[in-house]
Amino acid sequence: MTASPIRAADPPAIAEAGACLRAGGVVAFPTETVYGLGADARNAAAVRRVFAIKGRPASHPLIVHLAVAEWLADWAREIPDAAWALARAFWPGPLTLVLPRHPRVLDAVTGGQDSVALRVPAHPVALDLIRAAGALVAPSANRFGHVSPTTAEHVRAELGDAVDLILDGGPCRVGVESTILSLLTDTPTLLRPGAVTPEQIETVLGRPVMRQGGGVRAPGGLPAHYAPDTPLELLPPQDVPDRAETLLKAGLRVSVLAMGEDLRRLPAGVHRLAMPRAAGDYARGLYAAVRDLDAAGFDVILAEAPPPGSDWDAVRDRLTRAARAKTQRSLDETGPVRL
Repeated sequence: MTASPIRAADPPAIAEAGACLRAGGVVAFPTETVYGLGADARNAAAVRRVFAIKGRPASHPLIVHLAVAEWLADWAREIPDAAWALARAFWPGPLTLVLPRHPRVLDAVTGGQDSVALRVPAHPVALDLIRAAGALVAPSANRFGHVSPTTAEHVRAELGDAVDLILDGGPCRVGVESTILSLLTDTPTLLRPGAVTPEQIETVLGRPVMRQGGGVRAPGGLPAHYAPDTPLELLPPQDVPDRAETLLKAGLRVSVLAMGEDLRRLPAGVHRLAMPRAAGDYARGLYAAVRDLDAAGFDVILAEAPPPGSDWDAVRDRLTRAARAKTQRSLDETGPVRL
């Protein structure tokens, strides 16, 4: 399998990518959150190709990426004042709003639901590309359920020649997927945590945000998601050393994601990867760190649970779902569970 071409995201490459998308192609491109697998959101065949490349269930909705907030009216109906207020406050940026869909929106985009997820990304390459090609669906440019890519090389390593073109805009500065907020009822409801916190949303809206629920399927909402091929376990910090010792005695190769001085408590023989103590910095480096460990051939990755606080919710959510994937794989195995 040959690899898809990676092009530095200069104006000629963006113009080429825009033409490719208008012709029904699929292009991977950077956003501030993760690299997206872009296709024309009005082209049913192109959207279906995105699902095929990712191996994504057809019932799993996609986020439509817009160039400006004014495009909302082309994609949603009955847009509440809250949506415009949040757009003014956070767009371009890592906040996705779920609204009643416009009748022209494709069923393939919404997973058959009567709602659509929309955002304006905060990356100059993404915005230039959307202006050149029109609104784009852009789920993360990786296999469904796997670790999202935060560099162009991550995309090429995972998807090979399945993508027509990869635009390289450097590492993603946020590093985890956008916050998703449902505005389908009078009560704003968080569907997925991200860099924009509920407290920030509440400050803009002047009313509480429900932290769970919503009754709508959303990207990244499955219990097991964002997972490496290597089993990952999420543990309270005080439990990591004993668990690492047990796994070492079983003859397994163990790597640990921990914060700073916590690495000193680990037994000899464990691979140690220090993660930042600031939530934003941790999120920015999380997927790259997990991908590196996945490629290094360890038998298990132990991750220290993040501290409390809404600024850590996105990291906690991604690690929790990655750890659940290990449990699901164990249930699916026909032979003995190694761990």
